[in-house]
Amino acid sequence: MGNAYERLDKAFAKMHRLSHLGEIAGWDQAAMMPAGGNQARSEALAELKILVHGMLSQPAIAVDLEQAEAEEAGTFEGAGLREMRRVFRQATLLPEALVEAKSLAGSRCEHAWRSQRPKGDWTGFLVNFEPVVELARQEAAILSQALGLRPYDALMDKFDPGSRCVQIDAAFSDLKTWLPDLIKRALAKQAGESVVKPKGPFPIQQQKELALEVMTMLGFDFNHGRLDVSTHPFCGGVPQDVRITTLYDEADVTRALMGVVHETGHARYEQGLPREYVHLPVGRARSMALHESQSLSCEMQLGAHPGFVGLLAPMLAKKFGAQEAFQPQNLARLFTRVEPGLIRVVADELTYPAHIILRYEIERALIEGEIEARDIPGLWDEKMMAYLGVDTRGNFKDGPMQDIHWTDGSFGYFPSYTLGAMHAAQFFDAMRTNCPDMDERIGRGDFSPVFDWLSTNIWSKASQLESAELVKQATGSVLDAAHFKRHLERRYIG
Repeated sequence: MGNAYERLDKAFAKMHRLSHLGEIAGWDQAAMMPAGGNQARSEALAELKILVHGMLSQPAIAVDLEQAEAEEAGTFEGAGLREMRRVFRQATLLPEALVEAKSLAGSRCEHAWRSQRPKGDWTGFLVNFEPVVELARQEAAILSQALGLRPYDALMDKFDPGSRCVQIDAAFSDLKTWLPDLIKRALAKQAGESVVKPKGPFPIQQQKELALEVMTMLGFDFNHGRLDVSTHPFCGGVPQDVRITTLYDEADVTRALMGVVHETGHARYEQGLPREYVHLPVGRARSMALHESQSLSCEMQLGAHPGFVGLLAPMLAKKFGAQEAFQPQNLARLFTRVEPGLIRVVADELTYPAHIILRYEIERALIEGEIEARDIPGLWDEKMMAYLGVDTRGNFKDGPMQDIHWTDGSFGYFPSYTLGAMHAAQFFDAMRTNCPDMDERIGRGDFSPVFDWLSTNIWSKASQLESAELVKQATGSVLDAAHFKRHLERRYIG
């Protein structure tokens, strides 16, 4: 390893430590900070982003990259330089003023959204959202021109390197050919099944205790992480200090619980990354599609697994008292109940992709100038009715204002969710091939076939391999949506 690579290693370590502080300050802004601190915190975070951006885009980094790439480097160093170059290229293409403006506009919009959404104040939301859209378009235009990509591809590439609209369009078009019929068949099948919903109230303290017990069961490392509350559940922090949040509802015990299971999947990925080079881009999670595959491996593949549900049943009864709803068979039906609805984050596994396709189609058109922000509600109503048969007219709170992603300009993220579901299904097929008695072992509370496989094939690899190669090495083939279709048919039609 030459001197240039060593200098890069030290420079990226310093940037990682500063970003660490930003992650924790951002978590505090969402979970703990009093409302009056938002302006000062937003300015501080923007200043920190400018500082890191300046460090990353300085000429010395470019010189060291050129020199290091010319030196003899092993496979790992070569992968490290590839990822450094990718991060460097993204940073140097964006002017400092745009980085600052995006940070401030996103913080302002998100903070206002937290009070505007409960009131369904779309008009007030637009005041802050339109500048976020304009800045995202500026970013997309700069990246598009420099990278030779269409504008939406350029934004999507930040979250999922290598993902392109042409592939997403093909995958989503295929989904739309068979998903509506599968939903109808599942609804018809379930029409003859009785499901008892849990009867509350469910005190928040007991819900938190249950959440912590389930996190422990799933292998969350509390020496390097914690659970808190925020308006929108998320996983943040850094691998050495992972922060996950949920939102409790005294009338619904399953929403927060499965939200915690979902975020624990994200957290296990972060905690499982190799610590020795976590300060480098090559040591980070490969993509957000793979990140979502980990959360959905926990929430959908494992969380709705009959064996896992059988373990949850006595835990729920012990915490909230025995009731018919907590019987294993009923819980299994409850966790796989297909009910087209308004809210993405509580959508069932079968209708969830429709929510993602809707958002993808809207935000792609928004970024590429085909529509304006004011057009979103009308398109939302039209697509919700077409894809899910749900009427959202006039309901901004549970319609286009329900997600946090657009408030801070995270355009290009939404496809990651359904790509993640596809990855998770393919991973579990590979696990079953590797361990034929995996399903039986899950029912006994032995999750090692799942987490050992993920640790070996996904977590420990970090970003050493590009996404397609990582999946191919792990499962024997590149991403294939047929695994997802078979999984859904097996679970819902059976």
